Amino acid sequence: MERRSIEPEWVTDTVLHPEWTEVDPIHPERTRSYRAIPELGGRILRVVHWPEGSDIVVLTVFPDRDAEKRRARS
Repeated sequence: MERRSIEPEWVTDTVLHPEWTEVDPIHPERTRSYRAIPELGGRILRVVHWPEGSDIVVLTVFPDRDAEKRRARS
């Protein structure tokens, strides 16, 4: 996250208030949550996560260049 200049608040907002979600096609227990981040020039942040007890485990976080294309196809 630091290398990509991604703020922890953006990750939290994306997980708790996504604009849309997908089930990971290879690992159905994982969720892909997406949200446009104004501070990233409106780019879409993808957060891959899953629940573990009362916690949420975050696996990956990155600006997803192709997210809008996938959203348009669904």
